[in-house]
Amino acid sequence: MGAAQAEQADAWEALRTGRAVLLLRHAAAPGLGDPPGFVLEDCATQRNLNEAGRAEARRWGELLRDQGIDSPRLLSSRWCRALETAREMGIGDVEPLPLLDSFFARSGQAAEQTRGLKAFLNDLPGGRPVIMVSHQVNITALTDVFPRSGEGVVLALPVSEPVRLLGRILPP
Repeated sequence: MGAAQAEQADAWEALRTGRAVLLLRHAAAPGLGDPPGFVLEDCATQRNLNEAGRAEARRWGELLRDQGIDSPRLLSSRWCRALETAREMGIGDVEPLPLLDSFFARSGQAAEQTRGLKAFLNDLPGGRPVIMVSHQVNITALTDVFPRSGEGVVLALPVSEPVRLLGRILPP
């Protein structure tokens, strides 16, 4: 096993045992940001997953199950494309978490929201896998990683400063 494979294996093991969290950028949703005047509670006003994005989310579910993660705590941004990504994975009930909401159009909230997410992560009880679906801006603010759509980062718990990245998982 090469160094990269060993690193991936270690990241998966940490995730399975609750010593890490998977922070996933929502699956493919064409466009950038949201249309002017979008309404959080109305998916018809937002940028949403396309069929490729839904298939990508289902492949994430398969990958997670293949890695022995079939009933994680599954948290998501309240944006429709993130919620749909989480639901399409088919690995459990989805808990909306405002700390994962996009601040793309509200960059002034980035620092405060990122501090809140770090605190939330550090208060998680150990032992159970945690999967979170969010947005590029949120992941970049927390990790300095610019993930592509559907990419995940595995972060060591507790979250330190700087965040310790255990691995990056490309979209399946």
